Amino acid sequence: MTEAAHPSQDQQDWDLRLAAARGEITPISWLGWSRIVWRSLGLIGLLLIFVPLHYLYRAFAYGSPFPMLFLRYAARVCGARVTVMGTHLKRDVFYVANHISWVDILALAGASGTAFVAKAELAEAPVVGWLASLNRTVFVKREHRMGVAEQINALKDALVDNWSVTVFPEGTTTDGQSLLPFKTSMLSVLEPPPPGVLVQPVILDYGPVAEWIGWIGEEGGLNNAKRVLSRKGSFPLRVHFLEPFSPEDFRGRKAISQESRRRIEEALIAILGRPLRPFAHTVAPVRYEPRPEPEPAD
Repeated sequence: MTEAAHPSQDQQDWDLRLAAARGEITPISWLGWSRIVWRSLGLIGLLLIFVPLHYLYRAFAYGSPFPMLFLRYAARVCGARVTVMGTHLKRDVFYVANHISWVDILALAGASGTAFVAKAELAEAPVVGWLASLNRTVFVKREHRMGVAEQINALKDALVDNWSVTVFPEGTTTDGQSLLPFKTSMLSVLEPPPPGVLVQPVILDYGPVAEWIGWIGEEGGLNNAKRVLSRKGSFPLRVHFLEPFSPEDFRGRKAISQESRRRIEEALIAILGRPLRPFAHTVAPVRYEPRPEPEPAD
C-alpha cells in the first residue's frame, strides 16, 4: 500500500498496521494503554452487572436476554458504533456473514442474539473467547476433519437454543475489501435444511477503518485486541441484513454457499462503490493463496 492509497491515514500509523500483519508487536503509547485500561474496566463493569443477572434469570427461566445485552454494550465499550440496516429474522434463521474482526461477534450478537460458528483460535483470545462462549459460540478446528459430525451436532443444538446461528464461511477474517471463497463444511447442517429454517446473508461494514480494524495476516489475537482497544475514539460498524432465502430452493450446501456469497458480493460491491480486490494474505487453514496481480500492459 502506498501513502496515496490511504490519504486519510497517518503514514506512521499505517506502517504499524502493515507491521502487525507481518506478525510484529505493535508498540502502544501511554495514551493507548490508558484507553486499554479504561475499556477493560468498562468490560469488567458490564460483566459485574450482566453475568449475575444472566445466571439469576437462568435459575427461573430459559432464554436469558442478558448475554445479548452484555455483548451489545461490550461492542460499544470497544469503540464500535453499531447501526443495523435492514430487518433480521429473529428465529429459525442461519446467518451467513463476511468476517473482519472479533468485534463482529460482539456487534452481531448484540444486535440479534445469535450464536456463532467461529475459528478455534478465537476461543484462546484473552477475554474475547470467554465472551463469545457466553453466547454459545461453536468453535471449529478447520483441520479437525474427524470432528465435523460432532461440530454439526453442536450447531444444531445452538440453533435450537438460540433460534439463530451465524457462520463465517470464509474461514478467517479479512480486510473488508475482499471476499474469500466460502467453505461449505459448516453448512452441512442445512443438508437437508431443518424445517422452516431460512438463510439470511449479512454484511459487516466498517467503512474506511475496516483495513485498520481487520485481524489479518500473521497478527496475533492479543496484539489485535490491544490495537483495537487502544485506538482513539470510536468507529462505525453497519450490520446489513440482506433478504433471506429458503435453502430448500437450492440443492445442497454448495449451492446454498454459492447463493449466499453471490448476494454478499453484490451488496458489498455496491457498498464500497468499487470492485472487490484479491485478499493479499495466505490463509493456510482454508488453503487460500493470494493471486499475483496482473502486470500493467505496455
